[in-house]
Amino acid sequence: MAAKKKETNEETKLSVEEAFSQIESKIQALDSEDISLEDSFKEYQEGMKLLKYCHDAIEEVEQKVQKIAEDGSLEDFE
Repeated sequence: MAAKKKETNEETKLSVEEAFSQIESKIQALDSEDISLEDSFKEYQEGMKLLKYCHDAIEEVEQKVQKIAEDGSLEDFE
């Protein structure tokens, strides 16, 4: 369990750009002909975790980018 918590803490320190960079590295590793099935599965899992992190971070920013309209209702930023 401690390893899972540590991994989450490391992800929260990443910027979205850093996470995308790591995803790109995972893709390059998966494209390698020398990667074993076990390693490719590990890279895939880590990449999917990073993608979820990016999705959640972007979604959070989208929610923050709402503005208050003159009548007090919230409008989505487009």
